[in-house]
Amino acid sequence: MDENEKKILSNLVRVGIVTAVNNEEHLARVMFDDTKLPSGWLIVLDNRPFIPDYGGPQRTEYSAGGSGFPAYENHKHDLIIKQWMPVVNQPVLVLFLPVKNADGFILGGMQ
Repeated sequence: MDENEKKILSNLVRVGIVTAVNNEEHLARVMFDDTKLPSGWLIVLDNRPFIPDYGGPQRTEYSAGGSGFPAYENHKHDLIIKQWMPVVNQPVLVLFLPVKNADGFILGGMQ
């Protein structure tokens, strides 16, 4: 295996920090420690349970009431479900195809 092949293989799976997110297109940009440059837009794979909303409180379908006042009675909300997306500054695991200038995919977030 020559040096170029070794370099390609060593960059197949990488950990980086999210720098930008496009929720509508399901894409994100990632910065890697060694380059200090953001990647191109990477596809975020569907890999986690769905969540109701990004960056806000997670609502349930029903809310319990209390104290007998009409404003606090039991009531129902529509449940909005969205795919998981990483957030800016979150570490993520990225997989690149083993060819020069290949597309990459965000496999998931890391805590």
